[in-house]
Amino acid sequence: MAEQKDKIFAAYSEKVMDHFTNPRNCGEIPDANGIGNVGNAICGDVLRLYIKVEDGKIVDAKFKTFGCAAAIATSSMVTEMIKGKTVEEALEISNRAVTEALGGLPPIKLHCSVLAEQALRAALADYYKKIGKDPSAFEPKKESHEHYDGF
Repeated sequence: MAEQKDKIFAAYSEKVMDHFTNPRNCGEIPDANGIGNVGNAICGDVLRLYIKVEDGKIVDAKFKTFGCAAAIATSSMVTEMIKGKTVEEALEISNRAVTEALGGLPPIKLHCSVLAEQALRAALADYYKKIGKDPSAFEPKKESHEHYDGF
C-alpha cells in the first residue's frame, strides 16, 4: 500500500506537494469584495476564491477547496500569484501560468489549473459587478470540461 501511495505522489512536483501539504491562504475573507465559486461536475472538485481589492489592487486572497491534491495546490498557488497585483494584471494569469508556477501537473490533473483560473475570473467578475462595472471581460473561459458555478 505504501508503495502505491509513493507512485501516486511521485507524479507531482515538489512544489505541488508543498502547496498541497502546506496550503497558503486557506479560509475566508469576511469582507471580500469579490467571490468566485466554480466546480467541475466530472471530478467533483469545488473551489471558492475570495479577493479583497483596494484602489484597484488585490490586497488579499483566500480560498476554500474541496478536491484532490492538485486542486488544493492550484488554489493555493493562484492566491499567491494574485496578491499585490492589479485587477488587470490578475486577469492575465492563465491556467498555464498556474501550472508552470507549480512545476507542472500530470495531464490528468490539468483541469485543476483550469478551475483555479475560472475561480479567479469569477471573483474578478463579482468584484466588477459590485463596483458597477461591466464584468464581461472576466467571464470564465469555456473549456472542454463541464464546469458549473456555485456549490
